[in-house]
Amino acid sequence: MKSYWYDNVPSPRSVTVKGDQRKDHDSGHPVDPAYLSKLGVLYQHCPTIDAVDEIATERSYKNRDEIIVSPEKMGPVYEDKVKMFFHEHLHEDEEIRYVLDGEGFFDVRGADDEWVRIRLTKEDLIILPAGIYHRFTTDSNNVRHASSSTTLVARLTDREIAYQGHATI
Repeated sequence: MKSYWYDNVPSPRSVTVKGDQRKDHDSGHPVDPAYLSKLGVLYQHCPTIDAVDEIATERSYKNRDEIIVSPEKMGPVYEDKVKMFFHEHLHEDEEIRYVLDGEGFFDVRGADDEWVRIRLTKEDLIILPAGIYHRFTTDSNNVRHASSSTTLVARLTDREIAYQGHATI
């Protein structure tokens, strides 16, 4: 995982997003994981699915699915889906993502409403708190495989596992 302030470099090809969303957009100003933690964003490297399952059990997640976001797997809808995933949104429940393969970016709103870009790679796990504005995009390799809740839309490319759910009492 690598986190930094999103650079917002403009691109002549884009009118809605400043620059190609799949580029690094690394401002050169890193964001400390302690800052992410203050936002409620948690990160952990998990070398096994068992480690992810343990976290999901501890947090009482109930739903799980797996998705591959790539031009090969999604066909002609791929570009539209990637654009849709990049629309800023939030969820009423926390969201957990685990990358099984590939790379991609989650952007989250910082305390001063600026974007923090978080690059996730294989075996990275991220937990986003309920109510945080975020968006997702693949990197320039255009592939991510992920597992996630069936109630969520945003996914990375290649392979990712994600859970979402309410804690039960």
